[in-house]
Amino acid sequence: MKAQAAGRLERLRNAAAENGIRTFLVRDTASIEWLTAFDGVFDDEQAHALLVTPHDAVLHTDSRYSGAARKAAQGEGVVAVDDARQGHGEWVADVFTARHASAPAGSPAPESIVLGVEDSMTLAAFRALEGALAKAPASPQLLEISGFVRSLRAVKEPSEVARMKAAQAITDAAFSYIVTYMKPGMTERQVQIELEDWMLRHGASGLAFSSIVACGANGASPHAIPGEAQLEAGQCVVMDFGARAHGYCSDMTRTVFIGQPDARMRAAYETLREANERVEAAIKPGVTGAQMHQMAEDALAAGGFAGKMGHGLGHGVGIDIHEEPVLSPRNKEPLVPGNVVTVEPGIYLEGDFGMRLEDFGVVTETGFQVFTQSTHDMVIL
Repeated sequence: MKAQAAGRLERLRNAAAENGIRTFLVRDTASIEWLTAFDGVFDDEQAHALLVTPHDAVLHTDSRYSGAARKAAQGEGVVAVDDARQGHGEWVADVFTARHASAPAGSPAPESIVLGVEDSMTLAAFRALEGALAKAPASPQLLEISGFVRSLRAVKEPSEVARMKAAQAITDAAFSYIVTYMKPGMTERQVQIELEDWMLRHGASGLAFSSIVACGANGASPHAIPGEAQLEAGQCVVMDFGARAHGYCSDMTRTVFIGQPDARMRAAYETLREANERVEAAIKPGVTGAQMHQMAEDALAAGGFAGKMGHGLGHGVGIDIHEEPVLSPRNKEPLVPGNVVTVEPGIYLEGDFGMRLEDFGVVTETGFQVFTQSTHDMVIL
């Protein structure tokens, strides 16, 4: 883990230097987890700050996490842990002042040093940082920057890919199980609880997100919340779910059918599958997210379902369930090896039915390696 953290911190320092930034403050917990390579330390609390300078990195946290953080840092020599009982803004000001006071002659003046902060920081936290630095004897320039660490996280390392494959293996196994469990008369919520419980009992450390189970007309809402609607013959059921394992997420969607689907549902599913598989065959370094989205839209339109998707084709996955890059009209940047993305075309017919078919995988030097192993064939229960 020492080499992993050192490599990631060096990538951050190099990127910061290219933007004239000498020191960088990271507040996003997932980015801190990625940069430190600490396992089993962080949860959903935004209780941490990581200050990365040209020479070191210091994690400021509190007593709830300091013991676990120090244990994770043992022998690393890459990230120091400080649990001083003060706000993060005051802590940054104190650290900066102390370092300036002990800096050797000829060091840059404090006012010439640029401290980078990401605009994902809450406004309250930013104001607290501004206020603390304004009162400090030595104060740097603050530079707001967007998506800085997230852009580095968008290129996955082999160890990250391995973790996501492990998470997806649990998710695939959960799908194999849940289709043997589902029966007409069960509610969406009942299926959701069984699906999530199965993942947690079979290796998942948590859920990547709250699972979607939507039957009948509810499936036309891409982010439907499972409720008391019952599975009935003639319906299709959309299930979007993922396990979290080893700190990383998985994500898949499958649409299954309760009894034989009618001709329109069959046509929709065949079109959906064509869109998914056409894009997955086309993904490679150099294509853009916008091009892949349009390819899916074109396939849906050719099947008679133009304008029936409504959302972006896919998104990055990693420590967070939604990361960069995205497959959508707004992403004109080329994909590169190491990008992990979902491919999830959907067809939504309000008041009637909806369906989605989602895999995820990694962009390789020559194409796209899909992690998801569950079948694309129509599953009829």
